[in-house]
Amino acid sequence: MSEYIEPPRTVGFWGTALFPLNGMIGAGIFALPAVIYAAVGSFAPWMMLIGGVLFMPLALCYAWMATRFEHSGGSVLYGEAAFGRFVGFQAGWARYTSAIVTAAANTHVMIAYLAALFPGLGGPVAGPIAVAVAIAAITVINLYSMRASVGTLGFMTVIKLAPLATLLLAGAVVGGVRGEIVLPQFSQIESVILLAYYAFIGFENVVETAGEMKRPKRDVPRAIVAMVTAVTLIYVLVIWAYIAIGPDNADGGNALAHAAGKVMGQVGAIAIVIAASVSSGANNFAAGIAMPRLSFGMAERGMLPRWFRAVHPRFRTPSNSILFYGVAAILFGFWEGFEVLAVAGTLVRLITYLITCLALPVLEHREGRIDRVHLAVVIFAVASTLFIAGHAEAKAWLVLGCILIVGSALYALAVREVRSQPAE
Repeated sequence: MSEYIEPPRTVGFWGTALFPLNGMIGAGIFALPAVIYAAVGSFAPWMMLIGGVLFMPLALCYAWMATRFEHSGGSVLYGEAAFGRFVGFQAGWARYTSAIVTAAANTHVMIAYLAALFPGLGGPVAGPIAVAVAIAAITVINLYSMRASVGTLGFMTVIKLAPLATLLLAGAVVGGVRGEIVLPQFSQIESVILLAYYAFIGFENVVETAGEMKRPKRDVPRAIVAMVTAVTLIYVLVIWAYIAIGPDNADGGNALAHAAGKVMGQVGAIAIVIAASVSSGANNFAAGIAMPRLSFGMAERGMLPRWFRAVHPRFRTPSNSILFYGVAAILFGFWEGFEVLAVAGTLVRLITYLITCLALPVLEHREGRIDRVHLAVVIFAVASTLFIAGHAEAKAWLVLGCILIVGSALYALAVREVRSQPAE
């Protein structure tokens, strides 16, 4: 395998838009309506609108940073440009390792949904094997080509959104007004706004694959803003439809399936279960495309060993990075005790958010100008991110520390490897 082939730029705007869309819409949209409705009642749709508005400043920070870079790497590039190579590496490594653990967790969720239709998948042996097979399938597709990966992701997106669209239509046809909207107390808003915030995490996948976009400086910022806006509206409408059809005391994890069953019968309920499993898979698939490009970009910059930089001579995909990500995710999928790591993954991601936000005014200051609007947005995004991080448990911080230490060791090996190369 050659190590010096640059992956081709084959992804247009709509393919670019699939990454933030699927990064944000996973399994949560199928459970969140019942949780938020239980907390704030008929105010739930407006709660999600508030969440989207509060999250937009962070998305804007990423969009503005994306106009400055055209290669894969995302926060790695932003952190390195503003604060140096080591901070850039830690931003990327933290994001990468959290995604591997999350990939295993998300696949377990997907198999759990499918087990409702195929009970055999719920066994103690069959379950982990099914997780491994699902991750392996994603890995193989990603090895083939970026075009094939984006095509598969688009197909999965249609499958998961179509039943939701039908549910929205059903809510409009058979639903009715169920009382006046009652404003919740502040303590209720404070607890639910965290859920609303988490619903949008994952949009940043798109900046990590920018090196294979046709027009990254134009398409990536537009995709980020457009998809965060669109996902906000999707959440609002789905929760509205759930309330209009009539929420009950059913299991929150299958709330939309119960709602669909009310108006569309067993077929509707099954369609939502399938959509939920595919949605989890698509969320995982988007990360499976993006994260290997992140480690590839880090290897290109001498932050990881050159092995991660290999590109398949025929398919022109970052093959070693894809294989490493897939194998590591499969190993975590066989491990029963990674729940704390999954929580830590969220904390790690918030750290990459902070680095990206703070990088913007630093770079603008070096250029001799700080945009006041940009600065105000950065301050708001940093404050909200710190608020969320403040709710992490001690175990999550401990795992984060271990991840950063391991990453630092790998970084040191990569630096030694670069220094040992003969000068040309």
